[in-house]
Amino acid sequence: MLTTINPSFVDELVSTAVSKKNIYCAVLCVESGDNSLSLLCGAGNLTTDKPYFIASVTKLYVTAVLLKLRSEKCLNLQNKISEYFSDEILHELHLFKGIEHSKNITIKHLMSNTSGIPDYFSSDVIGELTAGIDQSWGFERTLASVKQKKPKFAPGKKAQYSDTNYQLLGKIIETITNKDIHTVFKEFIFDELKLENTYLYEDVNDKRPAPIYYKDKEIYLPKYMSSIGPEGGIVSTAKESMIFLKAFINGHFFPKEYFNKLNDWKILFSPGLFFYGVGIASQPISIKELKNGLIGHWGQTGAFSFYHPKTDLYFTGTVNQFYGHSVAAKMMLKIIKNVKKTE
Repeated sequence: MLTTINPSFVDELVSTAVSKKNIYCAVLCVESGDNSLSLLCGAGNLTTDKPYFIASVTKLYVTAVLLKLRSEKCLNLQNKISEYFSDEILHELHLFKGIEHSKNITIKHLMSNTSGIPDYFSSDVIGELTAGIDQSWGFERTLASVKQKKPKFAPGKKAQYSDTNYQLLGKIIETITNKDIHTVFKEFIFDELKLENTYLYEDVNDKRPAPIYYKDKEIYLPKYMSSIGPEGGIVSTAKESMIFLKAFINGHFFPKEYFNKLNDWKILFSPGLFFYGVGIASQPISIKELKNGLIGHWGQTGAFSFYHPKTDLYFTGTVNQFYGHSVAAKMMLKIIKNVKKTE
């Protein structure tokens, strides 16, 4: 079975994307599971080999590390986070209706965004960053901010997207491995897959990644991007993101049977309509198939990394725009509708 689509059709899709309002560049890599299809296209002011911030797509890399550690019996997803954090850190991290829940939160709660821990990445923070006010949001500042906010539900009762969860997961990984998150990503993933242009952004003077767009302006946020490692700090290219995505989906890092247990979907309405499982997201592409859409993750920078099981297609890339997700989604949807399978 061969997977085919006219390369000029994909080229045109990407070129059309950069004609949309506030979309100044687009890179798209699409491949089939059997490798009979492999296309890499770019348009605008971003070349196909230029590294970009993948932002929250980083969370898939955290999931890969956690499930690898689970397969090595270094952790259980039901482990309580009180095993890894001091009483001081956990104190009033999750105080709901006068009851302290912090010590009962599990690793799975964090991965699935069902912990109830508030998100530090509030509208106020977004407003400052998109105005170009660069600032560091490290672990201590995040905790201090979150403890001033009120949780909306007890752990496991509902789902709410919270970047705070992944800052905590990063610290848990560092505690288990006794290595910093930079070293863990490098050893577990980047070196393992021989990725040469993928790395954790840490140097504020590093100008390699493409600047992010917010509406019609470029915004430079080196302090911020260097402070959010496990939550959204990886830099990569579309091609190397594809190498990781295929490895993730096909059981390179953890037993493939684990994957079915990640599909515990909970609907989220913010920062967009999608479902969240255990460390992965599902983006619906039609009302008829709400839970059978794209599996993977979005990044706030307009980055995307998704697999579509029905057509066995993989998509990676970016439109490098803070609110450019609909443009990226339409590109993927049009390819899904136009792809052909032949004997």
